[in-house]
Amino acid sequence: MQAEQRTDPLAFHGEGPVWSPSWGGLRWLDMFAGDILSLDGDTVHRRHVGSMVVTVRPRRAGGAVLALQRGFALEDAHGTITELGDLWSDPLLRLNEGGCDPDGRFYCGSMAFDQKHGAGSLRRLDPDGSVDVVLTGLTISNGLDWSPDGSLAYYNDTATGRVAVFDYSAETGLTGQRSFAEIPAESGFPDGLTVDSQGGVWVALYGGSAVHRYTPDGRLDGVVEVAASRVTACTFGGPNLDELFITTSREGLDEGEEALAGSLFRVDAGVTGQPVREFAG
Repeated sequence: MQAEQRTDPLAFHGEGPVWSPSWGGLRWLDMFAGDILSLDGDTVHRRHVGSMVVTVRPRRAGGAVLALQRGFALEDAHGTITELGDLWSDPLLRLNEGGCDPDGRFYCGSMAFDQKHGAGSLRRLDPDGSVDVVLTGLTISNGLDWSPDGSLAYYNDTATGRVAVFDYSAETGLTGQRSFAEIPAESGFPDGLTVDSQGGVWVALYGGSAVHRYTPDGRLDGVVEVAASRVTACTFGGPNLDELFITTSREGLDEGEEALAGSLFRVDAGVTGQPVREFAG
């Protein structure tokens, strides 16, 4: 499959696409600009929310939960954003990708700006506002999503070159980490991911100009080609959740290199996605 360009190259580092009917469709991020982008027909709206914004997910009560550079924030149904405070003071670390579990808790990983090995972790924000560290020793904490029945969680620590899978339950959280799919270096590096309604895992390949789909048993069975090398994330959207939206980046490229990098792309996926999981807080 070949993805088609959906917007101009508006983002320096496009990331984190999410479709939610509660906010009228698609949102994605221009991460290092601190902007949330939204698609209204052929018009893209841009809202500045901080020095950096790395993840956004809808809240059950309306609004959104946000991950900023070093902490979380809550947007209410009227659009007012309240920051919850920094999680650390070290300016060399930042938050990165995340998502919500089937029980309405919000997870977000961290990493060092210089991608120092093992400097990152994965934190969980509970609806009561408490924050727990659930994984440590990570390098580039990235895509996270759950199987349709909620019993499995798929996760990318980009530097490992593989997609991991965990068992999941509300009581025990993420357990039993093991390899789900190995990504050859020549194919790129696993970045964001999303899981469709059949349990297929779609993985954005940074440096690979593609999104790969893996069957629930870890077999590669589909490739979406993208006219930009730095493919960062993907999500299902559209009225029937049968379109795959794909974000890309210009980070590290020279001026004039890869004219379409930073664009939003889309493709008819041939399967439907899952409705987005919302934060219960």
